[in-house]
Amino acid sequence: MSQKAIIFDLDGVIVDTAKYHYLAWKELADKLGFDFTEEQNELLKGVSRVRSLGILLDIGKVHLEEDHKSRLLEEKNKQYLKYIAKMDHKEILPGIDGLLQYLKLNKIPFALGSASKNARLILERLNLIDLFDAIVDGNDVSTAKPDPEVFLLAAKKMGKSPKDCIVVEDAQAGIVAANRANMTSLGIGDKTVLKEADFVLKDTSELTIDFLQKLIA
Repeated sequence: MSQKAIIFDLDGVIVDTAKYHYLAWKELADKLGFDFTEEQNELLKGVSRVRSLGILLDIGKVHLEEDHKSRLLEEKNKQYLKYIAKMDHKEILPGIDGLLQYLKLNKIPFALGSASKNARLILERLNLIDLFDAIVDGNDVSTAKPDPEVFLLAAKKMGKSPKDCIVVEDAQAGIVAANRANMTSLGIGDKTVLKEADFVLKDTSELTIDFLQKLIA
């Protein structure tokens, strides 16, 4: 039997950067003169930056020219980068640090498959970047999830067949992408939202070494 490999999403799986994205998008909405709630922010989960801006502008019923949109995207990203520059190891989600150390120690390959263009910077801030066998982020792919490109590329970089990969995701688009890639999908979050996943856990504290060992076996 061939050895399994794990592909982790970043936001909501390794670290919670959603709160920083929310603050940066909210500042943009405030500037454009409308309110943007945490509930509405859920619509941006696992969605590319460009598409996120489109959703935000739809919420505020704001119509802008493309060059204005580009400026807003730059502004949002600058604000977000200011937030993540202050991040550190303490922000890793419960159980994840120990799990990654266990995988490394036992030579079970694992990669990052994230839509974030800032993934490498975040992993550096968390002191995790050297643990990963492969990193694929928003700079490496041309299509966003639910397209499976990000996960297929991560599998390729690890020299693994898609069927031997387990994807850990917190967004519906990511689960769909994993399923389209013919990989085992493991959702972190709400069962009703992630109903297409092969397995669902409430949060990262349930993603134990014991659980993963059984899944790999």
